[in-house]
Amino acid sequence: MKKIVIFSLIALLSIGSVFAAGTKESVPAQKTVTVFGAFVDEEARRFEEAIRPFEERTGIKVVYEGSKDFETLINVRVEGGNAPDIAGLPQPGLMANFASQGKLVPLWPSALALLEKNYAPVWKDLGSYKGVAYGVFHRVNAKSFVWYPKKAWDAAGYQVPKTWDELKALMDRMVRNGHTPWAVGIESGGATGWVGTDWIEDIMLRTAGPDVYDKWVGNEIPFNAPEVKKAFEILGDIWMNPKYVYGGRNTILTEGFGDSQRPLFDNPPKAWMHRQANFITGFFPEHIQANLEEEVGVFPLPAIDPKWGIPVLGGGDQFVVFNDRPEVREFMEYLQTWESAESWAKAGGALFPYLNQNLDAYPNAIERSLAEALVNAKVFRFDASDLMPASVGAGSFWEGIVDWVNGKSLDATLADIQKSWPK
Repeated sequence: MKKIVIFSLIALLSIGSVFAAGTKESVPAQKTVTVFGAFVDEEARRFEEAIRPFEERTGIKVVYEGSKDFETLINVRVEGGNAPDIAGLPQPGLMANFASQGKLVPLWPSALALLEKNYAPVWKDLGSYKGVAYGVFHRVNAKSFVWYPKKAWDAAGYQVPKTWDELKALMDRMVRNGHTPWAVGIESGGATGWVGTDWIEDIMLRTAGPDVYDKWVGNEIPFNAPEVKKAFEILGDIWMNPKYVYGGRNTILTEGFGDSQRPLFDNPPKAWMHRQANFITGFFPEHIQANLEEEVGVFPLPAIDPKWGIPVLGGGDQFVVFNDRPEVREFMEYLQTWESAESWAKAGGALFPYLNQNLDAYPNAIERSLAEALVNAKVFRFDASDLMPASVGAGSFWEGIVDWVNGKSLDATLADIQKSWPK
């Protein structure tokens, strides 16, 4: 009897399997696109919200995975033959590395057309390797801005400087009034020093211009060249003057970059200006963030040499394709449109490079002004340290900033950074 029951169950299971198989075949499998990037936590949630309209319209499922160890893991996955369909790369050097290995899919005609329509030429250049376009930029940042406590600033009668000479005059006026002009902190764990490299890059663009900047990035001009030394000397005039920086060199070295803006919002302010990218607003005290337009003012770091104007230094994440399928192409083209960014722009805390974006989508006047400055910039350059070999840009350059602030001579600092370039 047991055998009969067992055989009957097997027969029923077999029939069920046939019907189940038939059912699966009658329903097309959902197409899926895998995306791996450096967005985590709140940024990951905002990216997922931004791609939801694409999923709803197309029926294509986009599976996003973010990691704080992205740069290590993406190399491991690609080398192991387990690359995602699309990756969001925070450094152009990663794109160039994968492109040189033949791992990436070049942009196709319809994607190239969107690139020409929706982006300034600089973004195509940053996403290209040896003249071939691979990358599509999405979330970006702009770093060339100075923040100040608006209410106290207005009450003190300070005016926004339009030139470097006006900035220097403002600093001296603040000192005469018993005020400290700058709040600076470069501590950032294993990345300590990057705040200083950003300052140097901004000054280089304003004193030597974009062509010299590009040659410096490519090691055609060494770190101990006069143009680079001049940028360090201009920064040193500010940082090495204890009257100009709250807490002096010790605070510069030990204060975390995220907390270093806080003296602006003491009552009264312990410092009055802070140079940092648009993302610093996320580190402001909560009551300041809640009333950003009323509490905070911002202006672009002024021109130094008038012929170079006011360049914008920045960075950003570009998406590249590893696996070529129709649904992957469709999603990449979506990422080239303002629709893919609008919900994130409305949430705040991010900027985007699209020429046809709706600036009114940004939640406040400050972010609208930053977005407008980014889109309208006549000169935009990517963070130099992100373009240099990692041993320099994320190594000796950062370390050199720390050593220099610690008292190492400028000539020795620049010579040692230059020696670190890969042969």
